[in-house]
Amino acid sequence: MAPMPPTVRTAFEDELRSASAATDLDDMWRALERAHILSQPWPWPHTRSHWHMLKLALRCRDRKEALGQVVRLSGAGLASSLGRVPIGNTGRATVGIFQPMPIPADLAAILEAGKSART
Repeated sequence: MAPMPPTVRTAFEDELRSASAATDLDDMWRALERAHILSQPWPWPHTRSHWHMLKLALRCRDRKEALGQVVRLSGAGLASSLGRVPIGNTGRATVGIFQPMPIPADLAAILEAGKSART
């Protein structure tokens, strides 16, 4: 597995920072969902995105989300390693674990730029 390209890594870390800096829960979740979409092809970043989601779910005392994140956290790295991730999935417990979703255009462009950098 090739490392996460710098353009994708920067965007991923920016989204994690945005989640930490946000004061509104919806903004926190939105940033973590975006980080998740960017991270899916890479085992460690994908696992990190679910770790941050679990921490926020616990902070919110959202048992359903926390349980969903524990399940996702346990399989994220392996799923990425095997290339078995539902592309575009936001990673939340409210979304089916294997449900592909459309990728926002700005994130698709970042992922495409990262793909081009690898070839």
